[in-house]
Amino acid sequence: MENIDWVTTPAAIWRRHRAGLRAIRRLDPVQWENLKGIDRQKQALARNTERFLAGEPSNNVLLWGARGTGKSSLIKALLNRYQGEGLRMIEVDKDDLVNLPEIVDDLCDLRFRFVIFCDDLSFDVGESGYKALKSVLEGSLELPPENVRVFATSNRRHLMPEFMSDNLRGERHDGELHPAEAIEEQLSLADRFGLQLSFYAFSQDVYLQAIDALFPDFPDRETLHREAIQFATSRGVRNGRTAQQFFRHFSV
Repeated sequence: MENIDWVTTPAAIWRRHRAGLRAIRRLDPVQWENLKGIDRQKQALARNTERFLAGEPSNNVLLWGARGTGKSSLIKALLNRYQGEGLRMIEVDKDDLVNLPEIVDDLCDLRFRFVIFCDDLSFDVGESGYKALKSVLEGSLELPPENVRVFATSNRRHLMPEFMSDNLRGERHDGELHPAEAIEEQLSLADRFGLQLSFYAFSQDVYLQAIDALFPDFPDRETLHREAIQFATSRGVRNGRTAQQFFRHFSV
């Protein structure tokens, strides 16, 4: 297991075959101010993170919604923005969540503030990895450490698949709807994220704002926008990921 020097290392990743953490050598350089069209989400996430860094009450965070709309990029930019203030980040894959309690045990006595980052998190029927996540989110007999929070991204609002049959199993007693156990299980996990931020597909105006941020010095805006719109049309989607792909395609 690699010995992480958190003074000089802003982020690490859990590697199953090593049974330990490995320092991330090349951080994504995405910058906070370059993320366009998600100002509401940025403001809420920044406020929650600043409270966490200050030792004030703060929430675990779930960023959910349409693919390619900036959820993961916002978490990466968050680290770049706040690492100088003591923020550290550990990325843990969904399949490794069973190790989460042991990871957290090694962090609770350190002076830094840690975000456990779970990217593209979701669970299928029958998976049990979410149980370890639940204990870290709210604790069990032992409270979770004050210097650790979980920030997760997902395309699913409740992190689990939702089926029409689940709703049909619900019951009504004395005029009140009682959800089926499957729905209760879905909500019980998502509810542990006190801050939930939704992300939606970009309008054309927001998409072009993202394009302009990637090409600040491009002289011909009309040509740039026309090419960017054609590129998005060919992809069938307008979002931040499409803007990045257009940048790699079109930039000289």
